[in-house]
Amino acid sequence: MSTRRRLSTAERRAAILDAAREHFATTSYPDASVPVIAAASGSSQSLVFHYFSSKAGLYAAVVEDSLRSLIDAPLPHAPSTRDRVSLLLQGYLDALAADHTLVAGVGEPEAAVAHRRQAASALVEKLKEITGIGDFARHHWALWGWVGFLEAGGRRWVEAGCPEEQRWPLIDAALGALEGALGDWRV
Repeated sequence: MSTRRRLSTAERRAAILDAAREHFATTSYPDASVPVIAAASGSSQSLVFHYFSSKAGLYAAVVEDSLRSLIDAPLPHAPSTRDRVSLLLQGYLDALAADHTLVAGVGEPEAAVAHRRQAASALVEKLKEITGIGDFARHHWALWGWVGFLEAGGRRWVEAGCPEEQRWPLIDAALGALEGALGDWRV
């Protein structure tokens, strides 16, 4: 006979988030099932709703948690700006391969979309720090365009199954796109 240990509030919440992340990684938001997530986390549906209030709230919490881990990663150290951006891209692709909830899905609730917008803004700020650019309007728009390019390329790479042989061509294309948009690595 096994005895179950009662989880703390933080442990239970984390277990639900982990189960939800796994489920949402393979199931679109509209098709996702709270009962499946509850069962996978060893929780009841009512407990899931207690912590997250709704399926939309649960999904938004998963997206926020995943994006925070990605954005809060320390800035890479390398001898050149291009190398630092390359390391950032490598980390980004590693994160996408491990956590498919980082890719926007069909029918996402507004709270998740808002978290994605905040993460895009944070990435633009991180890129400003890496590249050392100021508030020149052309560079501002170049960074925002590049973030859109990266999101689209990353989504396509994930949809293709994260093929390792396409990893470096994607990184090279992203580096070239940013360099072309900025005009030079020494801005």
